[in-house]
Amino acid sequence: MVRPANGFLSALSADDYESIRSHLRTVDLPHDAVLVETGEVLKRAYFPHRGVISLVVKLAKGEHVQVAMIGRGSLLGAFSATGDACALNTAVVLVPGVASVMDLDRLRIAADQSGTLRTLLTRHGLAVYAQVQQTAGCNAAHPVESRLSRCLLQTHDLSGDHRLLLTQEAMAQMIGARRNSVSLVANTLQQADFIHYSRGHIQITNLEGLRQTACECYAIVKAQYDRLLGAH
Repeated sequence: MVRPANGFLSALSADDYESIRSHLRTVDLPHDAVLVETGEVLKRAYFPHRGVISLVVKLAKGEHVQVAMIGRGSLLGAFSATGDACALNTAVVLVPGVASVMDLDRLRIAADQSGTLRTLLTRHGLAVYAQVQQTAGCNAAHPVESRLSRCLLQTHDLSGDHRLLLTQEAMAQMIGARRNSVSLVANTLQQADFIHYSRGHIQITNLEGLRQTACECYAIVKAQYDRLLGAH
């Protein structure tokens, strides 16, 4: 049986996948769709096939700062399926796509009955947590150019596409910077022929150039994902 193109679902054992298969359904992920707000109860787990989900912290003065992204390799709801379902941040569709979804209660029941499923959920949750930690340090210490390069590389990896639909506002949220700073840095990356950027449409033209410009945080997060999820 062909499984949906999602890393978490692909990594499940035959028995674990069969325990949730009938509860999965496919939905679109429209751009800017809010999947859950901070403090709400997450009711569904999302397994993207394409597209990227942004985890966002909203501050009192109206600033929105991204703390992590979830794409085709993982799921939204890993820790919620094994613990508290109250959302710690807002989840918004950053890059439109398609996902499998299922009721979180059903996933929780399956996890309660399978140690291997619980372990995989924990590993995916830890991978996202590692990304959150590294993003916090990166946004506090590294230059805007390095941070934007990191986020573009991560978005490419998570979506599997060289072409991205990202406004200046979205990129500012991604790296915790002002829009005018993002505009200047995006122009610099374009002049270096690393990207082509026009009216919210980004085409990555030189991945290696972005890797050379990005800070060490991109490689560190990737290594953590490989360690936690690569062989499982």
